[in-house]
This record gives sequence, structure tokens and C-alpha cells, in this order.
Amino acid sequence: MENTKDLTEHSSQSKRKRRDSFGMFDGYDSCSEDTSSSSSSEESEEEVAPLPSSLPIIKNNGQVYTYPDGKSGMATCEMCGMVGVRDAFYSKTKRFCSVSCSRSYSSNSKKASILARLQVTGKPPTKKAKVLQKQPLVAKLAAYAQYQATLQNQAKTKAVSMEGFSWGNYINSNSFIAAPVTCFKHAPMGTCWGDISENVRVEVPNTDCSLPTKVFWIAGIIKLAGYNALLRYEGFENDSGLDFWCNICGSDIHPVGWCAASGKPLVPPRTIQHKYTNWKAFLVKRLTGAKTLPPDFSQKVSESMQYPFKPCMRVEVVDKRHLCRTRVAVVESVIGGRLRLVYEESEDRTDDFWCHMHSPLIHHIGWSRSIGHRFKRSDITKKQDGHFDTPPHLFAKVKEVDQSGEWFKEGMKLEAIDPLNLSTICVATIRKVLADGFLMIGIDGSEAADGSDWFCYHATSPSIFPVGFCEINMIELTPPRGYTKLPFKWFDYLRETGSIAAPVKLFNKDVPNHGFRVGMKLEAVDLMEPRLICVATVTRIIHRLLRIHFDGWEEEYDQWVDCESPDLYPVGWCQLTGYQLQPPASQSSRESQSASSKQKKKAKSQQYKGHKKMTTLQLKEELLDGEDYTFLQGASDQESNGSANFYIKQEP
Repeated sequence: MENTKDLTEHSSQSKRKRRDSFGMFDGYDSCSEDTSSSSSSEESEEEVAPLPSSLPIIKNNGQVYTYPDGKSGMATCEMCGMVGVRDAFYSKTKRFCSVSCSRSYSSNSKKASILARLQVTGKPPTKKAKVLQKQPLVAKLAAYAQYQATLQNQAKTKAVSMEGFSWGNYINSNSFIAAPVTCFKHAPMGTCWGDISENVRVEVPNTDCSLPTKVFWIAGIIKLAGYNALLRYEGFENDSGLDFWCNICGSDIHPVGWCAASGKPLVPPRTIQHKYTNWKAFLVKRLTGAKTLPPDFSQKVSESMQYPFKPCMRVEVVDKRHLCRTRVAVVESVIGGRLRLVYEESEDRTDDFWCHMHSPLIHHIGWSRSIGHRFKRSDITKKQDGHFDTPPHLFAKVKEVDQSGEWFKEGMKLEAIDPLNLSTICVATIRKVLADGFLMIGIDGSEAADGSDWFCYHATSPSIFPVGFCEINMIELTPPRGYTKLPFKWFDYLRETGSIAAPVKLFNKDVPNHGFRVGMKLEAVDLMEPRLICVATVTRIIHRLLRIHFDGWEEEYDQWVDCESPDLYPVGWCQLTGYQLQPPASQSSRESQSASSKQKKKAKSQQYKGHKKMTTLQLKEELLDGEDYTFLQGASDQESNGSANFYIKQEP
């Protein structure tokens, strides 16, 4: 009765409060019938029924995984040959143990399959591969035969080559709009793009000329797409015959007046040379009052492409095979602010991980110890020659938070982007509260018994949300695996598990004026394989949350990404930095796939998700004794990063 009274009081209060920009109401935190309870589903013995005796329990190398759906039947992954519970397998057809294998199935990369390395290259098995050898020989041979068939099918279908893809043609032929450079504060020129827009004049090389030396002419911007601009030579007026695309930040693009200052000749294009006898008078008339690039534009471009991270710097980065911990890695190379990190223990330097220098996944040496995060001790007893610790001030800053008052507690429920399936927002639980505002989050119904798939989010992270966020914003919420009371209702679930929702006022609801619009094109990292950057589209915008679709691929590979994510880039970023861009999947390639092979997806290897999603039966590398440490909480530097709160509607 008391709880009912509380809900009534909350309801009356919420009616008096103004609905904010999120469509959420203030004044409701717990979303639970018992607001005084802080126990998780594991701690409440009275509310949670005991697990049925028929529940399958899978043991691998001493690690126990349980599957609450309890459905019987076994399946063999057609990619890697792994045997597991059928219901835990990916897709409706249950042909693959994970999204990783589904994608890798159509890949021509030997790295995508440990089995391929064992069978094709004859390389000795690694730790990661040793478990596959325990599988029945028939399963391995079947998987290998399927792999070879896939390679033959790929040989028959032509995919789009990088040489055949042009952002300019892609934009023009489909009338696409690209996200402006100002949307990407972390990208070169993101904060100093200025008034570069259509009708701005520049001096560019004249390609319509028979002279043996390099000469220039003036052109105007007809259309802007990220860093790329569609230019038209002055004098062509409405004739688009010689229009061309180029990268505005390229070395051959200059402000008007550069040729005069540099002693370079301005020569009109041969096609229109006959149109005017006095080209000087023509240019004076055309350029009077026109805009051009700032005189120091090229200098600003150069400065914005200087990065403080250097090769041989040591960092702590998430362990891509055990998300709950970090490892020491060394910067191998830096491209456009993106780091190729090689885990320190990788002898052949192939065990790598890609991320941006501002990524929340990397930290200074000693970060794990300072906040109480799990850390994998390196077998290397001392630094290698030339390696040195990265200065702490180079890393992304997070907001300082006060954990002494009302704060997140273990067992509280929330909604979170699944780091192993970025297209979904899931029911989640706070599993551990660390120092400095960091939280260990587990996805309900899909957790490994040892917590090896818990993920570290900061309290201000835009990837965690209060209970009810998805419902209010009409986003499909992924319920716990095996939860049968559908449609999922938070109130029922909280009551059944004896849990409470994390207070909504603790979440970050700051929404910057990011400038993104639905339909805008950009270049985006495939976070399931973070070395790849792909042609992508913004398909949904929920406040500061963007849904990114990879052109040519199914929606199930979409990703929820924050508007300020350092994994999003303007059109032309790859060309500017020299990074390889992955083009859209070709229509002919997709149409040539048979109905039985619809599960064959992107030709991409797996890194960040290479350990297989924990919701599947995973035969993973053993956590070796003595490698994994949980440090006591301590103090570390605090910096600023935006703040505010979410609010939530009250259940009637």
C-alpha cells in the first residue's frame, strides 16, 4: 500500500513538472515497487525462482556458462566448427555461433577463421585456436569444406573495388547530402572550417591545358560534401562539362591571390579560351565581392593533422578478447589520429587493435590500478627499448563526479548499448562501481559466469540510459535472453528480479547542437572490426544518439553511436589522411547470393568482437592464473566532459 501511495504521489508531481526536450518527466528514479531495495536479481532469493534442473550448463576449461532459455538441441557453426547450444547460436537458421562468424563466412580473409589458418596455412595453433582442436574431426572437416565453397562462390561474384568507388559520383548520382565538416570536432579542421561553402572561389590546377608546365585557374565550389567539393572553372557559367571533385584540404587547392603571390601563371581552360579577349577584366568582375579560402588555410590544415601520439608509446587498452579488463599495448602507427595498437605480448606484432586517440577505450599506464579496474599483467618484465609511457594529459578527459552522495549501486538496472552488438540497446545491470565515476555493466541474460564480458562505461557515457529510455524514444529494447514475458515491461521485470532502476538524474542528458540530419553521408568505423572505415549513412537521430547504417549491408549491422564519437568522419577523411575506405556492397554482388546464403554478410575480419559474443557457447582462451588482477580503488586525475540528467516518464 505504501508503494502504491508513493507511485500516486509521483504521478501527481510529474503532472506538475514540465516535459523536457527528451519527452521525459522529472521526479521518478527507481521505477520499482520497492524503492528501498538495492539488490540485484542474483541477491534476491525470495523474488527470483530457482533455475530449473533442466537448464543447460556448459563448462569450458573450468568456466561455466548458463543459458536461461533452456531450449535443447546442439548445433555446429559452419564457419569455425564450434559445437554449442542451438538456441544460443546466431540468426534464425542457427548456422553460426555469432555475428562474427556470420560476417566472416563470406570473407576472403584467412584471419577471419582460425580453422582456415590451421587447415590452409599449416601454421601452428595459437591459444585462441587450441579449443577448436577439441572439436570432432567431422565438424572441422565440414566447416573447412563450407569455407572452401564460400571462396569459390566469391570468385564468381565481383565486389566493388576501391578503385571503382568515387564519393563524388556516389553523391552526384544519388543526390546525397554529406554531413558538414563542422559536425566532427575531432577531425582535421573540424573546429576551424569557417565559412567554406558554395560559391567560394579557389585557385586550382588547370587540367584543360596543353602547356607542358603546371598552370592554374580559378574555380568556384558548386557543391560541398565533407572535405570534397564539386568545382567548376570560372567562365563555364552553366556548363558542367568539366566539373570535377577534389578534396578542399588537398595541397593543390589555394585561396585566390596565391598564384600572384607565388609567381604562378593563371591560364584559362582551353575549352573556353575563345570566349573572352580580356580575361583579366572578366576575373575582376567575377571575383569582386566573392569569398575565398583564408590565406592561412593550408597552414591550419597542416596543424590540425599533427597528432601528439607517436609510435612506441605505451597505453592501457581494452582487451578485445576479455572486455572486462585492460592490457598494455604499444602504438605501432598513427593515421589521421587513429592508432594501431599492438598488444605488448604479441611476438609477431599481429595481435592489434585500432581506435582513435580520443577513444574512451584507451588510458594512461596505471589507469586500471587507480580506479580498481581489472588488468591483465604482461609477461614482459620490463619495457622494450624505445618504448615509453604516454603522458596522461594526452587522453580523453571525463567529467569529475561526486560519488559520496546518491550514486549508482551494484545491482541497479538500466539500458545500455551492447558493446558486442552495437545495433541493440539492452536491459543491463551495474555489476561493479569503480572509482572516478566508472561502472562495470553486464547485459542481462547474456553474461559469462566469470564476468569476463562486463564492459566499463563512465557514468557520463552517452551509451547508457535510464530505464524507459527506449520506450519513450520508440527504440526497440532487447530483453534479457530467455525472458518469456513479452512484450517486455520494466515494472514487471524489476518486481520479478527484486531490483531497482538507477536514478535517472545520474545520467548524462547533455545534447550538443551537433548538426547531423537523417540521410547525411559520412565515413564511419565498423566498431565490430575497428580497422575498417566504411561508407555510411545517418538513419536515425535520438537526441545525441545516431544510428549509423553501412551502405549496401543489412540493417542488423547498424550501430548506435554518439554524435561526438571519434569513430565518425567527414566524407573525404580517408582520402585526406591516406586511410583505406571500404566502399558500399555492390548490388550485383548481393543479388548473386542464393537464398540459402543470406547469412553471408560483410567481408570483414573480427577484432573487437573476435572472442565471440558471450551469449553464445564460447570456447575461449582461459584466464590464466596470476594474469588477471583487480586493483583497490584509488585516486586519479579528473577532467571535464559535459553533464546533465535524463528524465523518465512514470508508469501509470
